[in-house]
Amino acid sequence: MTLHLHGLGHFHPTNEITNRFLEELDIGTSDDWIMERVGIRSRRTTLPLDYIRATRNADTRAGLEAADVTNPQMAAHAARMAIERAGIEPSQIGMVVSGCSAPDSASPCEAAYVARELGLEVPVFDVNSACTSLFAQLWVLSMMRDDALPPFVLVCAPEALSRTVDYSDRSAAVLWGDAAAAAVVSLREPGRARILGNRLHSSPEGAPFVTVPRLGHFFQEGRKVQMFAIRKTCDVFEALRGEFDDAERRTHFVGHQANLRMLENVCRRCEIPEDRHHFNVDWYGNTGAASAATVVSMGWEKWTDRDDVGVVGVGSGLTWAGYWLRFGAAAGGGA
Repeated sequence: MTLHLHGLGHFHPTNEITNRFLEELDIGTSDDWIMERVGIRSRRTTLPLDYIRATRNADTRAGLEAADVTNPQMAAHAARMAIERAGIEPSQIGMVVSGCSAPDSASPCEAAYVARELGLEVPVFDVNSACTSLFAQLWVLSMMRDDALPPFVLVCAPEALSRTVDYSDRSAAVLWGDAAAAAVVSLREPGRARILGNRLHSSPEGAPFVTVPRLGHFFQEGRKVQMFAIRKTCDVFEALRGEFDDAERRTHFVGHQANLRMLENVCRRCEIPEDRHHFNVDWYGNTGAASAATVVSMGWEKWTDRDDVGVVGVGSGLTWAGYWLRFGAAAGGGA
């Protein structure tokens, strides 16, 4: 089934981890080192900066308690933007689905707290697939019957991965930022864009390569994961482009915001022009499940009736996913 996109929203917390801040932690990194390897200038965090300085986030449980903003609060901020852009009332949302790499709560589902923040009494559940959580949510919904769902569903990905970072580990500290993304979608009501070609793939053999233990710190086998991410991003984008590319429309690319150097590699391999590649990883870091959607959301006003966006995600699992976002009248109406 085709999903219709009515509104997108994003949220970034205000606390900023600059490269200079990381230099001052004295963990063997520098602005030059970071820019050369990952191309990230800054990132946002739900953690107080004084807390990071004092503790390096050695105890992730303490980090959860120290955070200025919770996952559901971030999701609610993004959701309000998405609902306003959709031109509907919050009361018209009939279901809330959430998911991310590191939820605040194991039980109840985080979607329950998101709905509570929004004052909604509706069915809720989580679909967690790490950095591909939002892709997985859309994939699941696209396989449902339109008469089995309410007219409008809210999907969201609040991600506070900085709370999983050991800030004495420079390889992790330079990457992660916090953010939330949310979307109002429908299986029956035409919107501003259509979400076409939903796909989700996994290779559980690679599950140990990227992990966030229940009460521990983020870990990944960096080079192995990066090569996987580059290869699978290219595969998914090429498959989507081969199926949906239209010479009368402009094709754009938004990838998982793992790091800028990885994305540049993908663009070279797939021959994606610079002006068709959209990203925010340089100023916000890798924001996990929220990442690609925040890029599309931050450009919400610039997309025209002639724009198509190939959106691709990769993450632990190992999992890779994507969809083709088609804006405009050809998408089924709506402004």
